[in-house]
Amino acid sequence: MSTQVADDRDLLPSLDEVREAQELIYSIMQPTPQLSWPLLNQRLGANIWVKHENHTPIGAFKARTAIVYVDALLKREKAIRGLITATRGNHGQSVALAGQRFNVPVTIVVPFGNSKSKNAAMRAQGAKLIEFGNDFQESREYAAKIATEQGRHMVPPYHRDFVKGVASYWVELFEAVPDLDVVYVPIGMGSGICAGCAVRNGMGLKTKIVAVVADGAPCYALSLEQGRTVAAPVTTNIADGMACRLPDDDALEIIRANVERVVMVSDEEIRCAMKIYFTDTHNVVEGAGAAALAGALKDKATLSGKRVGVIATGGNVDPEVFAEVLREPLSAE
Repeated sequence: MSTQVADDRDLLPSLDEVREAQELIYSIMQPTPQLSWPLLNQRLGANIWVKHENHTPIGAFKARTAIVYVDALLKREKAIRGLITATRGNHGQSVALAGQRFNVPVTIVVPFGNSKSKNAAMRAQGAKLIEFGNDFQESREYAAKIATEQGRHMVPPYHRDFVKGVASYWVELFEAVPDLDVVYVPIGMGSGICAGCAVRNGMGLKTKIVAVVADGAPCYALSLEQGRTVAAPVTTNIADGMACRLPDDDALEIIRANVERVVMVSDEEIRCAMKIYFTDTHNVVEGAGAAALAGALKDKATLSGKRVGVIATGGNVDPEVFAEVLREPLSAE
């Protein structure tokens, strides 16, 4: 993998497209902060900047995605009977938020045992919730079946319009801190890291982008290593926002061409990062949201004196899960 810009102009949005999307996004939310916390800086021996996407109206970066997608969809197709999608939580909240914004009914399929707080949040935004399947992929396949049977529009887990929306937070970060040496980004389905590549390339920055993958959801890491699309079982118990079994081909191509390397982190390392976020910044960050910090902590020996960005992608964690995390000892100390 390389930080060299690939010929992926059709896959990645331009800065002009991103700035146009920002106008729509800022009709429902304000820009999120990027903060440098003294205790984190001390802990890693570096100048750490956290992009706080846990501070959006749905507590996750995906507040920026479906609104852009649905806006473009409704301009192309006037007779949309409803939207349906599958999710572990934050994507579904995004679709529900867009459904409210454009007055379109939304149905969301989640796997059995999904986060109670995320389910409640989706219902609170007016979405109809269906529980089906043992993992995201089974939920996704069932949602596609319903979409066909009922004539609803299936919102995918990854799309170029999502990248366009997510890229708005990267513009905020890179305009505020343009001289970052490296940024750590978790991979779920890939919109976050692909958006980072689009903005980094568009602004002509030299910042290296490092992907962070849960070792309990390794499909992207395995696919990049083997040079082909590889499905892999999901075993992570804490990083539900990264719990995909099959990568998106377009996202995989972008990552392969633009990302420096991949760091694998364990559930234990993610849980440790969640606790560190709370002790060092007093922020609640969910498992997938803390994965980038877990990756940076794993690379601590290489980061001395550098300017480092970590994306806190969301803060939606069930109270009982977070309480258990806080009771655990900090193995990183």
